[in-house]
Amino acid sequence: MTFTFPDGLSPEVYPLAWLVGRWRGEGVIEYPTLGKKTFVQDLVFDHDGGPYLRFESTLRVLDGAVPDKLPADGEWPAPVPDPTEAAEPTDGTDVADAGTVWSTETGYWRVSTDRPEGLEDEKHALEVLVADASGRITVYVGAAGNGRIDLASDAIARTSTSSEVRASKRLYGLVQGRLLWVEELAAFGEPLRSYASAELDRQ
Repeated sequence: MTFTFPDGLSPEVYPLAWLVGRWRGEGVIEYPTLGKKTFVQDLVFDHDGGPYLRFESTLRVLDGAVPDKLPADGEWPAPVPDPTEAAEPTDGTDVADAGTVWSTETGYWRVSTDRPEGLEDEKHALEVLVADASGRITVYVGAAGNGRIDLASDAIARTSTSSEVRASKRLYGLVQGRLLWVEELAAFGEPLRSYASAELDRQ
């Protein structure tokens, strides 16, 4: 299938054009101080014609048992309802909308004009600014190329009431039309280690 650049997209962000759109899917958070939780993520990359992409992410944690691994069919089971709680809405509201919001992020993704020493010719340097509603702003630097994005935190600023996050790494990849990502986190006194992962489908 031929790829078409989104209308009005700035040429500066053509290397990120494949991200543009709405994505939704399931994933797992697993961290020593947090336990294990399933979530649904809504992720949007859009643009206003400027030399950047706008980014918005919402994670909603679901109730119910957590499988040990993603099933072969790629679908998490629906959350197990609590009989003591009100029934889920039947007006067409998605199950994910009934989950508890775990985190929200907004930000901007830019392709840098700088080329760090050693960067492969087919890759493009990135600058990413992410604001977390919990009171944290993270500047990531990294590279994109061949349907893969690697990011590492370069600076983190947080409010006095925000969680102590010291470092973060993220990997995004386009695999058979799906957007897969994983994140490592150094927080809550833990060293940098696996924190969350998800598989998203374009909506």
